[in-house]
Amino acid sequence: MGEVQLRGFGWRHAGRRAWAVRGLDLQIRHGERVLLLGPSGAGKSTLLAALAGLLPEDSGEAEGTIEIDGLEPRKARDRTGILFQDPQTQLVMARSGDDVAFGCENRGVPAGDIWPRVSDALDRVGFPYPINRPTAALSGGEAQRLALAGVIALRPGLLLLDEPTANLDPAGATLIREAIARAAGPDTTLIVVEHRVAEVLPLVDRVVVIEPGGGVRADGAPELVFAAYGDKLADEGVWVPGFRATPRKATVAATADLVRTEQATVAGRLPPVSLAVGAGEVLAVTGPNGAGKSTLALLLGGLLAPSAGRVTAFGDKRPPHKWRAATLTQRIGSVFQNPEHQFVTARVADELALGPRRLGRSPGEVGRIVDELLHRLRLDRLAAANPYTLSGGEARRLSVATALATAPRLLVLDEPTFGQDRRTWLELVALLAELRDEGHGIVAVTHDADFTRTLADRNLALGEAAPDPLPRRLRP
Repeated sequence: MGEVQLRGFGWRHAGRRAWAVRGLDLQIRHGERVLLLGPSGAGKSTLLAALAGLLPEDSGEAEGTIEIDGLEPRKARDRTGILFQDPQTQLVMARSGDDVAFGCENRGVPAGDIWPRVSDALDRVGFPYPINRPTAALSGGEAQRLALAGVIALRPGLLLLDEPTANLDPAGATLIREAIARAAGPDTTLIVVEHRVAEVLPLVDRVVVIEPGGGVRADGAPELVFAAYGDKLADEGVWVPGFRATPRKATVAATADLVRTEQATVAGRLPPVSLAVGAGEVLAVTGPNGAGKSTLALLLGGLLAPSAGRVTAFGDKRPPHKWRAATLTQRIGSVFQNPEHQFVTARVADELALGPRRLGRSPGEVGRIVDELLHRLRLDRLAAANPYTLSGGEARRLSVATALATAPRLLVLDEPTFGQDRRTWLELVALLAELRDEGHGIVAVTHDADFTRTLADRNLALGEAAPDPLPRRLRP
């Protein structure tokens, strides 16, 4: 099982002029392990969704054919397992073990086999909690491990992985790659989208590079593809092994504090933290999954109240979570770990215009702000697109752009480089460096070691590793 055949395949989202994928002719044989590469917006996630039979017929236009073992993808779903970019989209149960068991139950796995499969899958991905852990209590990286466990437990013939290590700390990413290596045996076909190219190469025996809007650019053994096309692919935005960015550190000392915490804590989510972030610096917040990094970002962004301790900012006697919405928007811009959680309109341009309009900017000024951000973050061609149809990298750039639209002095960014190709990564780093040098303060929660090494002026490492797994019962 797991034979893939595409002939002239294409897909265009409803309401979009440009095709997400077009003219794809590709055959992947049973048991092959393929790394799928391409610039941000090339259609990699769309292709995986198509292979999984998850593109609704009424939400776009298709052309050509796509087959899994000779079957239309919707009829081959019982042979396929997919891990999405955003793990929250595939967690459906309140308890972790039940979530992994859910897919097995739907596939008709014999009752006596389900819980041994659940336990085995959780162990394979290094899930650090017992099976009754609430899914709502998981960090983004922990949710990623759980979602992968749910896919592995199905033992699919075709395993589709969309950036499986994107939200994970380095140790967690290593565990996931080891789990993938064990799960993708000789009877499993693997197709993986991943920006950490060097780390994932030991898992694959073939690289396929697709171009935005049409066709396969390169296809072959990894060493041959990178030897023949490496420099050109890098120029076009594809991540290639050996990338090393030039550091962009601040050249002058940071000035007055924009935000300060004093033993600020959130019960059960964040241990006491004391820090200060000044104008003109980038603070990277790093640490293992579950250490409280995203919770700290919400505190600093005025979106969560501390259960103890203090958060003060901009010399205001009131803590940020008690400010009026307009005041908060002008002073602090936040980018969430899941960008879709902050989109509220049906068009990219409207999303960017929303903040300035609420602050009373004139129509001409709003238009100037929107046009500039569309251009700076390579979103021009997507101005009329629905934010929920964007690729992961495009959605991340849009979320950053919405935070910049009101020109806040402090930016709090949760995984700002998620889903970016090499070119947009460099442009995003350059943009943040410029903002820092203009006197903005930037807090970036990140697992991206290249980002921290290139841009951060200081680093705050949170927490210890998550607790060792407790003895896991086979049944809840």
